[in-house]
Formats: sequence, structure tokens, C-alpha cells
Amino acid sequence: MKILLPIILLLVGVGSGVGAGLVLKPEPVEDELADGNPCGDPMEVMEAAAPAPIPEEREYAKLNNQFIIPVVDDGRVAALVVMSLNIEVEIGGRPAIFAAEPKLRDAFLQVMFDHANVGGFSGNFTSGTNMRSLRNELLRVAREISGPSVSDVLIIDIVRQDS
Repeated sequence: MKILLPIILLLVGVGSGVGAGLVLKPEPVEDELADGNPCGDPMEVMEAAAPAPIPEEREYAKLNNQFIIPVVDDGRVAALVVMSLNIEVEIGGRPAIFAAEPKLRDAFLQVMFDHANVGGFSGNFTSGTNMRSLRNELLRVAREISGPSVSDVLIIDIVRQDS
């Protein structure tokens, strides 16, 4: 008798759990969408939410080393900004980027130093306006050095370490 009561309670508990699961089971989503979805075809909704594909005529050249930019305040280094960049080019343009990488790095560093000197890495340095102006200037010098095959300069990582 001592074993019979726990077994009965176990069976009642499992049975009620299964019954509650069947009663509370939600209706399939496909049936609801087929019965007059106000949003239209579910596949169209999924396609609209998908990110835009990357154009096939572009590839990316990842610059080998990070850029380290000092932020000077009152004559002393107040912070360091570390950045990683990729350059978007036409298909087949990566070898030209890597061949010109020393010159690109020099020009990019000059742009970043100028940006730091006008306060671009101070305060809210990741604001849209600050980042857009930095990207635009990086793109300008990249095109000066590597030509019109460069379509964008992507800031992959940016970190500021205060002293």
C-alpha cells in the first residue's frame, strides 16, 4: 500500500500535465496566416525582413594591423583609440590595396590624428556625425591613393581606453 499511493499520484500528475498541454496547445501559425493574414503572403513578409544581399561585384580587404591613435589633452595623452579597418573594393581590387597598404596606413593615420586633434575622439566619439565625418575622410584619401575601385572604408572595431 505504501508504494501504490505514490504511483497513483505520479500517474494523476502526468495525466493532468498531458491533458493541460493538449488543451492549452496554440493553433499552428500556418493556419492563421492562410485564413486571411492582413500582412499578405508570409513569404513576402520574410523576404522583406531579410537583410539586403551584399553586391557580388565587391570584396573586402582587411588591413593587417590595428590603428592606434593617441588622444592628447593639455599636452598629455588622455586616451588611446584603437581601430580596425576594412576597405570595400571591386572584385579583383584586393591585391592593389595590399600593395598600397603602407601608403594607405600613413594617410589613414594622418586622417585619424587630425580627427583626434579637433576633438573627434572626445566625448560621444561614436555619434553618427563623428563617425560619418571620419568615414568620409578615410574614403576620400583611400580613393586618392587607390583610385575609384574603392567604394567604402568600414570601421570594423573601435575602442577608446582612457588613461
